[in-house]
Amino acid sequence: MTTTAPTTTPYRVTPARVLRSEWHKLWTLRTTWITLLAAAALVLAVGITMGSTYDGDDSDVDTVVFVLFGTQLSQICLAVLGILVTAGEYATGMIRASLTAVPRRLPVLWSKAAVFTAVAFALCLVTNVVTFLTAQIWLADTDKELALTDPGVLGALAGNAAGVTLLSLVALGLGALLRSVPGGIGAFVGAVLVVPEIVSTLPFTGVDAVVRHFPAQAATSLGSITRVQDTIAPGPALLTLALWALTVLAAASFLLRRRDV
Repeated sequence: MTTTAPTTTPYRVTPARVLRSEWHKLWTLRTTWITLLAAAALVLAVGITMGSTYDGDDSDVDTVVFVLFGTQLSQICLAVLGILVTAGEYATGMIRASLTAVPRRLPVLWSKAAVFTAVAFALCLVTNVVTFLTAQIWLADTDKELALTDPGVLGALAGNAAGVTLLSLVALGLGALLRSVPGGIGAFVGAVLVVPEIVSTLPFTGVDAVVRHFPAQAATSLGSITRVQDTIAPGPALLTLALWALTVLAAASFLLRRRDV
């Protein structure tokens, strides 16, 4: 009598499984919780401060821009987290295990980007809404009193969240390109925040139009109810930011396929 060994179904790498893996990796890191909480706390704390100390001096500033001034600080937190999501694995050596489990490589990077984008946008949007409503406790009966249902308010809150998320996605791509946490942070601060300021001082025709399409400058027009002076319109700004993020991720994808781990 002969026996037949039971057959086993080989493990299949699917997009859903790669996404689930990246989701678990993101949330099992202590730095994720610390960074996200810090980013949300900064926006809320600054929003409360701005609302509770408002005395009418900044009446010309858009209300949403006024209460969400803290996003300039939270942006750094989320950019660092984006870099850690990619470059952090190279620092710990975990990337070898990830790419061994997913030999095609690219699903790893794009799953990281997808998970990070979903988490960052959800956090930013919820934080923006909570901060806006909280600040309105002090801004009631002032010239900055607004309701969440007033025209343009939700769009500005969501636009701000989209701008911060896409800028952080650029940081994630830089981390994947450079495979170094300090290098990624330096590249983000230098290329995204410093270079536009330097370029804007050049005495050439058309410099201002070019600078408006840099990532940080494009993001400025997304979080305001009214059109921000010297910026491109919100629709083109959103497209510009998305193209910047896709370009950096495409470059990172190209190098990921050609590099050794």
